[in-house]
Amino acid sequence: MDSFLALLTASYGRHYLAQRITKDALGNQILGDELIQVSTPAKQHVGAVGDRLLLESTSADQARIVEIQPRENLLYRSDAFKSKLIASNVDQILVVLATQPAFSPDLLGRAVVAAETNQIGLHILLNKSDLKDNIVHARKIIEPYVRMGYPVSEVSAKFDAESIDALRPALQGKVSVFVGQSGMGKSSLLNAWVPNAAALTQEYSVRLDTGKHTTTACRYFELPESWGRDASGRLGALIDSPGFQEFGLAHMSVSELQHAFREFKDLLGKCRFHNCAHQAEPDCAVREAVERNEIAPERLALFRQLRSDSKTADTQLQGISQAKQRWSALATKPSKR
Repeated sequence: MDSFLALLTASYGRHYLAQRITKDALGNQILGDELIQVSTPAKQHVGAVGDRLLLESTSADQARIVEIQPRENLLYRSDAFKSKLIASNVDQILVVLATQPAFSPDLLGRAVVAAETNQIGLHILLNKSDLKDNIVHARKIIEPYVRMGYPVSEVSAKFDAESIDALRPALQGKVSVFVGQSGMGKSSLLNAWVPNAAALTQEYSVRLDTGKHTTTACRYFELPESWGRDASGRLGALIDSPGFQEFGLAHMSVSELQHAFREFKDLLGKCRFHNCAHQAEPDCAVREAVERNEIAPERLALFRQLRSDSKTADTQLQGISQAKQRWSALATKPSKR
């Protein structure tokens, strides 16, 4: 059977679509127009949008996964019991916020932690900047991230085309993934940058059979060829992820969390206790930095919450493992005659 390389460009539950990866006369990667339905081993949810796949044809427009090529990174959210893949092989997260409705500072903070852990870029987009009554409050929430050096752009997808066009250099040649709650304007931004996005979304929905649940699908959109490619020949793309209210990071260890807070890094090892939780321990360098207004109090509060989530997940998983061992022992114990 025919084997070929493809890019996973849409997912809905365990349903996947992919497009063949080919090259043009200059050696630049291009994607085929045909959408290929992809099956997975034992119907497992193993793929993420952005994955490079080795596929084997099973019919004219269907194929099965032979191999998922090594990923540069993988964004996902998790609790103690399950995980939800977001995207792979991305260059930056575009955190989409809005002046109205109110956005979640917690989700913003968690997205920043995920970016730092995966060593990828992050750009904050404050949409609906035309709503002047709400923008001052929004800026106040974002201000700690501005101080830490994260880029922030104020845009209005519907009423300020120049603010949208000004972001082209930040997107060109990069694979960017939208992260944000529903209602923040991700679709408006996508349609502004990818004029045929609505038509592609409809085609994806038909092939994935998502029905009315198009907002729960994750999709990959190449940027227009007219934008040009970067020096390495990359065109760039936007990955539209479903809106979500919570960004669980229960899979992260305490050590990983410590290093995912940019403003903590110069202070690591300077607390009196090597395993300092930055709670009430004496001579805590992080808390002292908060008192000097060098670290935002809400960032320390986020670290404490994530640390608690990680510890809770470990305890729950340990309890499940012990229960399974007990049930296994009971199941294999010979009955008395």
